[in-house]
Amino acid sequence: MSKAYETLKVEREDSILWLILNRPHRLNAFNDVLMEELADALDTAEKDPSVRCVVITGEGDRAFSAGADVTMFPKATPVKAEEFSRLGQKVFSKIEEMSKPVIAAINGFALGGGLELALACDFRIAAEHAELGSPEINLGLIPGWGGTQRLVRIVGLAKAKEMVMLGTRLKAEEALKIGLVHKVVHYEKLRDEVRELAKKLSEGPPIALKYAKFALNFGSQVPLDAGLRIESGLMALTFSTEDLKEGVEAFMSRRKPEFKGK
Repeated sequence: MSKAYETLKVEREDSILWLILNRPHRLNAFNDVLMEELADALDTAEKDPSVRCVVITGEGDRAFSAGADVTMFPKATPVKAEEFSRLGQKVFSKIEEMSKPVIAAINGFALGGGLELALACDFRIAAEHAELGSPEINLGLIPGWGGTQRLVRIVGLAKAKEMVMLGTRLKAEEALKIGLVHKVVHYEKLRDEVRELAKKLSEGPPIALKYAKFALNFGSQVPLDAGLRIESGLMALTFSTEDLKEGVEAFMSRRKPEFKGK
């Protein structure tokens, strides 16, 4: 990926793609441009078979993202607000629906839409000084980019109500205790920890990872019998892949497998 963006940095480390929200003067808050550029970068990454894992983080050490840029609010009408809500939902759903694993490297505040962005990712690793929350209620509105839906699926209805209806912010360690993030690390070690996880994921079988992500994300939202059918069907499809043959042969030979995504 060689595109130059105005509000998004793109860095490549072998098969790992880093997408860095680059509006530090606004705590990496989203405006129309950043949302559109993130969408474009995600689409490009999805089409690139050499990208095995995507990492999303924020520029600087203050914020992952503070959500929507509130400077846009005074001019917003209900129609425009709904349009921006639907745009954000569409873009964040790209992450959830992406065939590759996506990691949120939470380097600071993840508030409002910033938390919603992290919720759409498969893994969330937070710096110890990070804060996570849905403070929209304090401005007289509610989450609009999937916060009322994904948050409850991850932390449960009771905790989600506390965070959304009271605008409660959580320190990183608190977020870890309720399963909102997977790991908390020192800020200085955040990139290394994320890189290690991304490398492990990028060395995995791409097709099986894609199927596993789909079964977990969407199979869990349907009745159990339907979810089990999704699981069986996708598991069966892996038997047509070269990666499965490679995995079995590597296991039998006691060597590390080299998955090609075929």
